Amino acid sequence: MGSINRVVVVGNLTRDPELRSTASGTSVCRMRIACNTRWRSAETGEWEEKPNFFDVTVFGASGEACARFLEKGRPIAVDGRLDWHEWQTDAGERRQAVGLLAENVEFLSSRSASEPDGAQAEREEAPIPF
Repeated sequence: MGSINRVVVVGNLTRDPELRSTASGTSVCRMRIACNTRWRSAETGEWEEKPNFFDVTVFGASGEACARFLEKGRPIAVDGRLDWHEWQTDAGERRQAVGLLAENVEFLSSRSASEPDGAQAEREEAPIPF
């Protein structure tokens, strides 16, 4: 039997995306997304929420578009796969983390209406490479 590693997360960016490049020149954008788990308490009957935070990595032209057009607070949908990685700190400690490697990122709303008209016109004309 084969395995499936597929994740879809919809939430808001917790900070501005960070764009870097690998040694070979590939663009890498790192973001953090927050989405809430919501449930009704059996004891009180009230709705409760717990925030969940996910580190997202986007490569190539898609990552460049994310860094250019997204900012903290923007709602996005990320379709991708989970990726477990391990590294060693400078102090010699082994660390592990599970992140989300994005295959597709959808921008769910525009930036705030308070930005200058020139910035919005520039964004509307620029194609998004997805």
